[in-house]
Amino acid sequence: MGSSWIFWLVLAAVLGVAEVLTTTLALGLIAAGAVVAAVVGVLGAGLPFQLAAFAVATGAGLVVVRPIALRHIRQPPPLRTGTSALVGRSALVVEEVSAHSGQVKIRGELWTSRPYDESQVIPVGSTVDVFAIEGATALVHPRE
Repeated sequence: MGSSWIFWLVLAAVLGVAEVLTTTLALGLIAAGAVVAAVVGVLGAGLPFQLAAFAVATGAGLVVVRPIALRHIRQPPPLRTGTSALVGRSALVVEEVSAHSGQVKIRGELWTSRPYDESQVIPVGSTVDVFAIEGATALVHPRE
C-alpha cells in the first residue's frame, strides 16, 4: 500500500476549503472525487485505479449532482398566499386606528386593524404598512 492516498486527502482538504470560500459547488464535488480516490488507495489499488476512481466520481458529481443542486438553490421563494400575502403591503387608514379599534383598506378590502405598537394612534388618511395578520385583524405601522 503506497502513500498516494495521503495526497488525495490533502487535495480533498484544499479543495474543500476552496469550495467554502467560493461556494461554486464544483470544487466540493472534485474534493469528493479525491476522497473516493483516497479510499481506493487505502484499499490497496494502484495509482491507475485511483485516477480512474477520481475521474469517475468527479465526472458523476459534476454531470449529475451539480445540476440538481443548482436547481434547488435557484428555486424562487415560495409564493405567499392568503393572509400571509398581505404582510408587507401598504394600506390606507379609513377609520382611526388605536389599540381598541380601527379600519384600513388593503388592496381594496376593508380590514379591522390596530397599531403594531399599541401606544400609537394613527389618523384617517394615513398610509400604513401591514406588519402581521392576527385572525381578521391587521397589525399596522405608520409609514415614516
